[in-house]
Amino acid sequence: MTDVEMARIPAGRVLRGDLRGAERREIVVDSFEIGVYAITEEQIAELLGIPSRHPRRPATQLSWLRAIRLCNALSEWEGLDPVYSFDGEVVTGDPDSDGFRLPTEDEWEYACRAGSTSSAYGPVREVAWTAADGLTAPAEVGGRMPNLHGLFDTLGNVWEWCADLYDPDGESDARVFRGGGWSDAPAQVRATARRGGRQRDAFDDVGMRVARG
Repeated sequence: MTDVEMARIPAGRVLRGDLRGAERREIVVDSFEIGVYAITEEQIAELLGIPSRHPRRPATQLSWLRAIRLCNALSEWEGLDPVYSFDGEVVTGDPDSDGFRLPTEDEWEYACRAGSTSSAYGPVREVAWTAADGLTAPAEVGGRMPNLHGLFDTLGNVWEWCADLYDPDGESDARVFRGGGWSDAPAQVRATARRGGRQRDAFDDVGMRVARG
């Protein structure tokens, strides 16, 4: 199977924000690994034994539940302990597992910013695929400039599922996705961009990036 290239992100802290409000809070993150690229159609096709039409595009139309099942499948493929267990649609993560998982929101924003205190780690037109590019589907991964951690497409191209609930105080099972996508205006593609979808929802502009540790 095509390797999932991972980058080691050092421990640190960053001010986390939300595009919709002025509130900022400091987050502290332990060292972890995160995918250099979003998971591609080719990687999922190889994992499932099916053909892929666009091998280097980020995989989309993945619900949150499917994304975490794919994390488990990838862990098993690599001989690692799966992170997630299921009781129906109630999902539990094992913090001691060495397998693949979705990043937390804090990890995602910390990795995306790569030390930047602004809303993007470079000029959006150089680091992200957005609606300004006139796309009708995601672009192949790695086509724009990476951030200082060497991560490609954390902004634009496809939003990325995170582990967290969108509203921890609410009753919905909606989960967070971050970063903006190919159909969003450049002004909306920011490290603070935040949306959510129910666990079974799937979208043509939302994909996944795996983490470990």
